Amino acid sequence: MKVHILHTGRVYIDRALAYKEKSLHPFPYTGWLRGKNKKIWVPVSSYLIEHPKGLILIDTGWHENMRNHQQKHLGKLAYSMFKGDLPAGDSIAEQLNHLGLKSKDLDIVLLTHLHSDHVSGLEHVKDAKKILTSAIEWNAAHKKIGYIQSMWHDIAIDTFPFSSIPFGPTNQGIDLFGDHSIYLVHTPGHSDGMISILVKIGNKWLVLASDVGYSQQSWEHMILPGITTNKKAAYQSLKWIKNFSERQDCIRVIANHDPNILPAIIEERD
Repeated sequence: MKVHILHTGRVYIDRALAYKEKSLHPFPYTGWLRGKNKKIWVPVSSYLIEHPKGLILIDTGWHENMRNHQQKHLGKLAYSMFKGDLPAGDSIAEQLNHLGLKSKDLDIVLLTHLHSDHVSGLEHVKDAKKILTSAIEWNAAHKKIGYIQSMWHDIAIDTFPFSSIPFGPTNQGIDLFGDHSIYLVHTPGHSDGMISILVKIGNKWLVLASDVGYSQQSWEHMILPGITTNKKAAYQSLKWIKNFSERQDCIRVIANHDPNILPAIIEERD
């Protein structure tokens, strides 16, 4: 088992989007009428898992359209709230190519949730054998604001229901291969159907926590993301991450947007 941490661009946001804050501003996470001193750059991450049963990509980062057609790709509302940056060579297509891979080589693309910075690059991997997201997330993305449906237009996405598993704040998710090596764990709150990924490396767990928290300080200090669809559920998901991070069999917990996480490869050592 081998996990590649990939930075597929970065995003310029108001810090209140990453770390919920009390403010007289009604919507501080939008960044509207807030100074540059309140803005931060954070990475947009994807993960490639080399598993004995196939190649799995977690999230897709920014589309190459972000380089030259950013406002059109995001839409005016999203563009007014955040900006993206995608250096040459950093798109998921370019990074796969650097590894000698094409999108058709991917057995599964897992989308932790359907916010733009996680699905923007979907078109680059549309030839993967299977693209999956949770049924709850798929339904929310077609009923609630905060999603850009054009990013998955004409792309075949399959959905999965949750069942009982021994992990997570709701003990709901799926055992991806039925062999206890990868669990998709329902960690709602930031979005309704968001999942975190538990990856078994040797006898220990690596947690890919998506946007349950934006960085390690989120669960260390219990700071919720600035946007939540269910504050209570978001707190319970973050509390579960905090508790899991303290387990003896936890290698590491990685948040998608943590600026202290650098591209790397995590694998079992002899």
